[in-house]
Amino acid sequence: MRCDGSKTDGFFSLLKTHLSLLSYKGIAQIHIAVFLFGFAGLFGKFLSCSPLYIVLGRTFFASIALFFFARYFSKTVLSGFGRKEIFFFLLQGILLAVHWWSFFLSIQISSVAVGLVTFSTFPLFVTFLEPLFFKERLKLTDIFIAGAVFIGILLVIPNFNFSDNITRGGFFGIISGFTFAFLAIVNRRNARISDAIAIAFYQNLFATIFLVAPILIIQIVPPQFSDLPFLIFLGVFCTALAHTLFIKSLCFIRAQTASVIAGLEPVYGIVLAFFLLNETPQLRTLIGGLIIIGTTIFAGGQTREK
Repeated sequence: MRCDGSKTDGFFSLLKTHLSLLSYKGIAQIHIAVFLFGFAGLFGKFLSCSPLYIVLGRTFFASIALFFFARYFSKTVLSGFGRKEIFFFLLQGILLAVHWWSFFLSIQISSVAVGLVTFSTFPLFVTFLEPLFFKERLKLTDIFIAGAVFIGILLVIPNFNFSDNITRGGFFGIISGFTFAFLAIVNRRNARISDAIAIAFYQNLFATIFLVAPILIIQIVPPQFSDLPFLIFLGVFCTALAHTLFIKSLCFIRAQTASVIAGLEPVYGIVLAFFLLNETPQLRTLIGGLIIIGTTIFAGGQTREK
């Protein structure tokens, strides 16, 4: 009996160690993913071309990378969807294109810090959109969180004069946050009917298709050949790889933990901008950012009552 008990204890000890290693693996994967998401913001400064071309390049190369990953590595099924699913993929693509366009435009107009911090207001919009779309009760805590985020916005945006670059950048950053929140709501609905990699592939594909029309109509000056490596890196590593790592991390860690770590995206981006672009955020931007990011991390640590 003692020998059997020892074997059982050894088995559970080995299992616990294995699960612990898997947890560390998941945490490492999501930190790399969030680091790459934060790094993506710097391309708004690395590239001098129009944000429309930046997003077109990002979604185009991301969709190619996601297609090969889904086809040859994850064995994700990319066919067999009905009209309803295709409609939601199309909607996701449009929202993704507008989200990234306004995100990079915000950074080009103002700074990486302002763009990332104001984009981080998306939980404010999710707080009020989710109850509308999923008939969930709005909690008192959610209202306090929304209020704290709004205070952070007021600190980041110095005035409401639209001729001010910071104000305009903050405005487009907030649009980026709103469209991302809307995208998250649609993603939540679509996650019930499709694989996450398939969703990522189709929304990048439809975003690419959607962007072709405005680029042809507006006739924007195309990017230079020297921009191509940056666009490939942005699409393959900062989008396709980052998205895949984020999804894979959820196999080993809780979604709650993932949402908390995802709140560090602006932190990574601001630190990288400081070292690579010599951008030093204003004190009020840092304070407002701390309020918004801190509130976002706190919100990610809460569980919604069902």
